[in-house]
Amino acid sequence: MAAPLNIVGAGHVGRVLGRLFHQHGVFAVQDVVTRSRDSACAAVAFIGAGRALAQASILRPAPVWMLAVGDDQIAPVCAALAADGLLGGATVFHCSGARASAELHAASAAGARVASVHPVRSFADPAAVAAAFDGTWCGVEGDGAALALLGPAFEAIGARLVAIDAAAKTVYHAASVFASNYLVTVLDAALRAYGAAGVPPEVARELARPLALETLDNVLRLGAPAALSGPIARGDRATVARQQAALQDWDGPTAALYQALASATTELAARKRRGDA
Repeated sequence: MAAPLNIVGAGHVGRVLGRLFHQHGVFAVQDVVTRSRDSACAAVAFIGAGRALAQASILRPAPVWMLAVGDDQIAPVCAALAADGLLGGATVFHCSGARASAELHAASAAGARVASVHPVRSFADPAAVAAAFDGTWCGVEGDGAALALLGPAFEAIGARLVAIDAAAKTVYHAASVFASNYLVTVLDAALRAYGAAGVPPEVARELARPLALETLDNVLRLGAPAALSGPIARGDRATVARQQAALQDWDGPTAALYQALASATTELAARKRRGDA
């Protein structure tokens, strides 16, 4: 029979993983605790299994624990559970991309095996992610014994695993922020700049679409230096200077973003000229 799993903090990530573990029979979802009973009930309904709780004090013991709480809550929540004597001998993992498994030191001190498993996905639409999770990369690090259990469990729900250096976990997470969050910020700047030129929003998105999608495909297929084009790649400093001045007249924060990106892109162009990957 599948081992019981307790889920502490069932936001988007916790709900998706809970549903997948349940659907694939990997773990038997037992107790699900969140900050309110309503949210816990909603999580259980999404997962399709488990007992909804609003108080960690009535959690039952379990051999596997998933702490899907905010980054700053991982250590204190783990410490509270360990102080209640719930984690001894268990496997405990969190899903943070920014914090290492060392955040679970209270569980380790209580005799638990600990790890971190971070799915590299955007969880803005939990139902969509759960339906298309197969092939998702997950960055993993932690105790060998914990990963020996969790590795096959995540592979059973369709994950692909990559080992992460725990000492570089914050840089690893920053990579995901660049690839996702800051990509949104840059595209927002592009759409607003189109708007400043009188282009309607719906047309602006269509103007940006082929540029963004083709560029992204080129970067992932050829590498960033080979994919770089435009005035900086051509060495057209006059065009860059005119754009910088025009943006400064229009919107200072966007001009500052352009300037910062221009500096980084100049270095990338130099790598392209040197033939660096």
